[in-house]
Amino acid sequence: MSGSNRLAGLKARPKTTLIEEVRLVDEVGEAHGFLDRTPRKKPGRKPSPRTYQLHPKVFPQIGEGISAEAERLGITQGQLVEIMWENYQKLSQKA
Repeated sequence: MSGSNRLAGLKARPKTTLIEEVRLVDEVGEAHGFLDRTPRKKPGRKPSPRTYQLHPKVFPQIGEGISAEAERLGITQGQLVEIMWENYQKLSQKA
């Protein structure tokens, strides 16, 4: 086989199928056990804007304190870390 592209001269032509024909083919296919393969919406929850993962290694008493404070405030540990970061930035700008 040579290096030339033998399909270069081909051109796309639109198909002349009617909606009724497509529906009939779908019905016949389903009657014979073929299932619809059109892409489905991705299952599950929508992704959160909070996607950055932190996995800090802290002393047990620090981890327990952060966990307890987040529980007391009714927020996640990640939200508590965000609040602590904002306060740290405010304090570091004053210095």
